[in-house]
Amino acid sequence: MSIIIAGERSGVGKTTVTLALLAAMKARSPSHKSLVQSFKVGPDYIDPMFHSYITGLPCRNLDPVLTSEAYVRSCFAKHSQNAEYALIEGVMGLFDGATGHDDTASTAHVARLLNAPIVLILNCASTSRSIAAIAHGYRTFDPRIQIAGVVLNRVGSDRHLELLTQALAPLELPILGVLRRQDNISIPDRHLGLIPTAEMSDLDGIIERLAHLGETCFDWEKLRPLMENPHPPTPSPSGRGAGGEGKIRIAIAQDRAFSFYYVDNLDLFRDMGAELIPWSPISDRELPENIQGLYFGGGFPEVFASELAENKTARESVQKVIESGIPTYAECGGLMYLCDRIVDFQEQSFPMVNVFPTAAKMGKRLTLGYRQAIALQDSPLVKKGDRIWGHEFHRSSLTEISDRPLYSLQGYDSHLQYPSEGWRKYQVHASYTHLHFGAQTHLLERFLTKCDRFKPPLV
Repeated sequence: MSIIIAGERSGVGKTTVTLALLAAMKARSPSHKSLVQSFKVGPDYIDPMFHSYITGLPCRNLDPVLTSEAYVRSCFAKHSQNAEYALIEGVMGLFDGATGHDDTASTAHVARLLNAPIVLILNCASTSRSIAAIAHGYRTFDPRIQIAGVVLNRVGSDRHLELLTQALAPLELPILGVLRRQDNISIPDRHLGLIPTAEMSDLDGIIERLAHLGETCFDWEKLRPLMENPHPPTPSPSGRGAGGEGKIRIAIAQDRAFSFYYVDNLDLFRDMGAELIPWSPISDRELPENIQGLYFGGGFPEVFASELAENKTARESVQKVIESGIPTYAECGGLMYLCDRIVDFQEQSFPMVNVFPTAAKMGKRLTLGYRQAIALQDSPLVKKGDRIWGHEFHRSSLTEISDRPLYSLQGYDSHLQYPSEGWRKYQVHASYTHLHFGAQTHLLERFLTKCDRFKPPLV
């Protein structure tokens, strides 16, 4: 069994509560060895980094738009079966989904798919008896879901808590946790959300404070049975090997600038015969040897643009091998790195790889949402006419648009049209649209077939 941590709205404290519970579960277990598997509803990359840092296990995204309802169920079943406890962090408000017309891809949607009880976080600031009306409304709005209890956040005083408790008593809805206003733990953020774990110098201290919060602010006698696996865990098979004869060698950019990867995508690469070889466009002077493909995920190249620009030999190495025809997949931050330059928020310009004759310029406008991408031409991943689901999340835009864009884009509601985007040059597939290959494995198969046929040029 697993609980879903849901909020009445965004910003109510879902991530803080989730991390506090995960940290407390690890701290409470003998030798910190309990297997705690976490999941995150939606397409987010950064919250799962914090989950994984605490649990030591990869956090898995549950997103029925990027994948499918069947994939959400199978992913949860597969990765929770060998854990002692499972915990899911929701997205936005409980019923907020991909469209205003229904709750598709919402926390409630995933709760129904998994038949998982919900722990609802309520913002108690500036309210007392009205909290009961809010809780009652959320519990009765959709009779197909089960709210197992509530967490009261931003409680001001003992008297405030007394009023809230009295108001909720007639509902017989268990209070599973109480967080005071002074309990709020600040996790630094910037223009795309929280700062990734790799950049935080005091992360262990924050986790220690979260563990104390989790230990002291929650009713574990009521919570623990909701999260326990009813079936005794069995030892999981050993992890995949890092390489081996016959593997397709893919260089994957992984450092502070490029960290947005779905763990399921990396697993699928390996399952389909790829050896993922990490390298850093910030600090490595050359690409790994004898590679047959390049993979650039998203991240924050704009934050590290100066360091990326200074590593001229890496940029030239990438440009050279791309011009030789190596199959390359780049999304969002990866696309930006392959542009002529990046212009940051301070209007400073930094040279990049210069595969595409355009600049990635940072701006105030946030482009966000699910996209159905219709391929306008063949690439190493897609065939013309393919329709695939992806997600955009960026504050940059390109100064020049390709005269032959890779995709035309529709929103989740097909009547919403967005500007065509993406670049196809040499054997590069580059786009702002993030993809999850879980229910689109044919795209990855096509890419790896191209990689397998590529012969590195003789030096």
